[in-house]
Amino acid sequence: MIEIIKYIILGIIQGFTEPLPISSSGHVFILRNIFNLGEMTDLNFEIIVNFGSLIAILLIYFEDIKKLVVNFFKYIKNKNSQSENDFKYCLLIILGVIPIGIVGFLFKDQIESFLNSTKIIGISFLITALFLYLVRNIKGEKDDRDLTWHDALIIGLVQVIAVIPGISRSGSTLIAALFCNIKRSSALKYSFMLYIPISVGTTLLGIKDLITMPNMHEMILPYGLSFIASLIVSFFTLKWFMDVVKKGKFIYFSIYCLVMGLLVLLFL
Repeated sequence: MIEIIKYIILGIIQGFTEPLPISSSGHVFILRNIFNLGEMTDLNFEIIVNFGSLIAILLIYFEDIKKLVVNFFKYIKNKNSQSENDFKYCLLIILGVIPIGIVGFLFKDQIESFLNSTKIIGISFLITALFLYLVRNIKGEKDDRDLTWHDALIIGLVQVIAVIPGISRSGSTLIAALFCNIKRSSALKYSFMLYIPISVGTTLLGIKDLITMPNMHEMILPYGLSFIASLIVSFFTLKWFMDVVKKGKFIYFSIYCLVMGLLVLLFL
């Protein structure tokens, strides 16, 4: 029962930190070191809880995703001018995903093994704090229709930094989009549009190892509960964060990351 409760708590933490610009991987690393949770927070567990966050994001952006997919194929079929903007937006999502897809596929394991240390996590929190502070007053002027190839490439390249443990993927893309003068709500939307194909790809690549686990029958309950916890908490956290982004309250997350970074460097 205690083990199951631990999995639920880890699912809650994943669900809370994934949508926020505070690095879910950094928090899992901290918990792993403090409570010696190495076996519990392996790759299979990460796939499960990330999939929970993915489902939550799909539910929240369902209408946007449906519209994009329908208009993407409608434009391919009929070259309908009314569908052109959504077709272009889909291509910009693909462009934004390519850099981290290449780097992640080729070098993710090497980067994580080389940089996966307490000091790196602490520094990553401090870097995140700095850039969240710098974008705190940026409101942006461009919406979805104004997003350019140049913007998508910059945001995609910045997203590569998120392979460094402790750097938030959502935080890095959101910050980059704001620096590209994109409106806050559009920046957040594009950030999570980029997350969807990345998360789907990660899940598909890891599902074989997951289903062939020798003790999979023992893990169905704890994994299932951590998945549900991650899904529910991710859903409500992202709903809340969307409102926070509209108000531009990034300073609170900047302060949080500053405190976390200092605590990690001083005490872990």
